[in-house]
Amino acid sequence: MIRMTRKKVVVVGAASAVVLTGGVAFAYWTSTGEGTGSATTGTSTPWTVSVENVSLANLTPNGPTDTVHFSVKNDNSGVQHLNGTVASVTGTSNPGCTAADFDISATTIAYGDVAAGATVNGTFTIQMIETGQNQNACKGVTVNLKVAAS
Repeated sequence: MIRMTRKKVVVVGAASAVVLTGGVAFAYWTSTGEGTGSATTGTSTPWTVSVENVSLANLTPNGPTDTVHFSVKNDNSGVQHLNGTVASVTGTSNPGCTAADFDISATTIAYGDVAAGATVNGTFTIQMIETGQNQNACKGVTVNLKVAAS
């Protein structure tokens, strides 16, 4: 019969504890997982276009041109791309004087990216054309101008 002394019992117990603890120290669980979510993007906002009020008193049939200033503002919270602007006459204060009595030039403005809150300034010219007809209806009229931005 093997006789164990108290000292041997302590040594054997400590060795057993180290072996058992060491095995537990290397155990772990594995797992997998995933999740989903969504986010909403912004959208574009219309340009704010302002056309300067200008006196066109010197406009006469086939006479001088007047320069009109306008601005295009980006009210969006992000950058928007300005592709083009077109100026036009939408009518006058006298129905006998029409948009056909005037010539509008192409607009001059810097196209491209416009930062949030930024404004880009442009110009165009307007001239009263000679139609070969009586244009008395165009004397002293208010000419309604519009600039469309895209």
